Amino acid sequence: MNERSSVFKITPDEFRLFSLFLEKSCGILLADHKQYLVQSRLGKIMQEHALASLADLVKLLERPGGNALKDRVIDAMTTNETLWFRDSHPYEILKNKLLPEVKDKKQRQKLRIWSAACSTGQEPYSMSMVIDEFKKSNPGSFLSGEEIIATDISASALQQARAAQYEMLALGRGLDKERLQKHFRSNPDGSWTVSPTIKSRVRFQSINLLGQYTSLGQFDIIFCRNVLIYFSSELKLEILRKMHKQLVPGGYLLLGASESLSGLSDKYKMIHCRPGIIYQAI
Repeated sequence: MNERSSVFKITPDEFRLFSLFLEKSCGILLADHKQYLVQSRLGKIMQEHALASLADLVKLLERPGGNALKDRVIDAMTTNETLWFRDSHPYEILKNKLLPEVKDKKQRQKLRIWSAACSTGQEPYSMSMVIDEFKKSNPGSFLSGEEIIATDISASALQQARAAQYEMLALGRGLDKERLQKHFRSNPDGSWTVSPTIKSRVRFQSINLLGQYTSLGQFDIIFCRNVLIYFSSELKLEILRKMHKQLVPGGYLLLGASESLSGLSDKYKMIHCRPGIIYQAI
């Protein structure tokens, strides 16, 4: 393979073979026109392992003991696009509807929220900021504490999320100056680190949504936003059924702006918040 270029050719059969591997491994569904994405994201791995074709990569991945390479390939194919307070209205719903409602039920129990597919941490840290601001406006709320479990399949995204350190360019995507000054600490190199109070509520964990997550326990609220669009309809339903089991009775599920829930009317009740739609576990 030419060392000056990471681009490699992919035949239709090889693309289908890799697509099946990816869907089976992590649920990501590749559209037929996404060959360029595979080429751009896997070129370096192909070069490092001196692989001539995508079929050779799949063979290597399916060998015993190939978990490290498998994790790296999945990591490379995962889209870690995120913003602070993305779409804004989910956080307004959290602050103005969900937290006021849940606080009266949680005087002796810890508030638990799951941020599924948390990427590099912007979503769970945004939640923690909302909780912090709510508690200051409502003294005595959640006396037993709060816990945000943030999960993702990408090892590199979780590493960055745990570090809780962000460049100014990343902070400018959805974070206002007031929250920056209130909830972050500046560093000599120009980056900013999430404050200990905000960080202390969040625990990061590696989770594949195709697997089991009963070990995570029960949650009052689940944010599963902008990730189900990458799964087939069948896998979406499977994931949403499993998430229903992780919600306490009457708990809430929030999906992405372009995502909807259908076919599970026996599990969830749709609630219009104007703006935004949320789903309550039946």
